[in-house]
Amino acid sequence: MADIKDPDARQDTSVVWNDDGMQTSFANVVNVQGTREQIEFFFGTNRTWNAGATGPVHVDLTNRMIMTPYATKRLHQILTGVLRKYESRHGVLKVDDK
Repeated sequence: MADIKDPDARQDTSVVWNDDGMQTSFANVVNVQGTREQIEFFFGTNRTWNAGATGPVHVDLTNRMIMTPYATKRLHQILTGVLRKYESRHGVLKVDDK
């Protein structure tokens, strides 16, 4: 007879974070697009000094992150929790939904 393991008896899995190749970037602009297979995030920096002035807004794109829809859903859940804690400490962030 096959040995069936109890799923509740699994060992805890730990994650070892290797930051040897990590890079840090700053972004104050983000855009998102997606298909059935992937979600793409575009990060950049707004170079327009007077955003209220007429004319185009200039953004230097610096990074593109491509994720699966499942990884994006997990990121959404994590960010929702982080922002909930942030706003409980520092006040609600008002965002213009243009």
